[in-house]
Amino acid sequence: MTVSDAGTAPVAVGLIGAGLIGAFHGETLARRVPGARLAGVADPAPGAAERLAASLGAPLATTDPAELLADPAVEAVVIAAPARFHADLADADRATAAAGVAGVPLQVGFNRRFDQSFRAAHDLVAAGRLGTPQLLRSLTRDPGIPDPGRVPPSTIFLETLIHDFDTLRYLNPGAEPVEVYAVADALAYPDFKDQGLQDTAVVLVRFDNGAIATAEASFNAVYGYDIRGEVFGSAGMVTAGDIRRTTMTFHGAEGVASDTWRRNIDLFHDAYTAELAYFADCVRGGVTPEPGGRDARAALAVALAAIRSAQTGGPVAPDA
Repeated sequence: MTVSDAGTAPVAVGLIGAGLIGAFHGETLARRVPGARLAGVADPAPGAAERLAASLGAPLATTDPAELLADPAVEAVVIAAPARFHADLADADRATAAAGVAGVPLQVGFNRRFDQSFRAAHDLVAAGRLGTPQLLRSLTRDPGIPDPGRVPPSTIFLETLIHDFDTLRYLNPGAEPVEVYAVADALAYPDFKDQGLQDTAVVLVRFDNGAIATAEASFNAVYGYDIRGEVFGSAGMVTAGDIRRTTMTFHGAEGVASDTWRRNIDLFHDAYTAELAYFADCVRGGVTPEPGGRDARAALAVALAAIRSAQTGGPVAPDA
């Protein structure tokens, strides 16, 4: 690649993780983002990387992520590993610091920031159109759990509500959480409560600008995949998110009905694509992406505080 080509050639992206979301991101990189191309796939599961790479025309497939990282043809990496491999707070700090020292753009996959409705809501708040934010709300309701017995304790905080915690920060620009109070239980799958399952949770978050926020999650939304956000301020209110697949509504003898989204990769199809397109642009242009490591750490700190609060029954301050 010549210097003149560097600013326009697609970024060669390696993918770590060939599961459901990894396969979706791989297809996005290969087919939906003109500024990127899929350079290789790594997954420790035998045959997983080979199958995905072959289906998408990627030249490299390996069971060893280190091989992917060492390939000189790979300019950037998307990590779509299972949540059990996510970093803890200390490792998140070290990873963010290491990326900064190396001058490597680090972006975190909080996809709601790339959804048009959530971004528009954020822009209104940031522009002062709502006055002073006073009440905020973010919710995630999943349609169900295929196998409740395989869900580790605290999953609802670390994998689900962590997106709501970032959403609350995103919709309250410049403010930071100072106190967290959480309650959680197994209301949808009570037979698995003794195994540590929490399928329903509500978290109260108090911010340093005085705003009070709630985040709620359930693993039992029989009507579909429900993601919404709301900011109420001194000069108005803004809402974001809609479970309906289209604006079509059927009015019949049994009432009013609309088709609903059932999977995250359907509801956030365009947001995931925009997220990766933005990442490729940042890599190509040497721009620091958002959300970054600091945002990931802030959301994780709230999630860990929520876990402690649910265990102790009292309010907890997030780790600084």
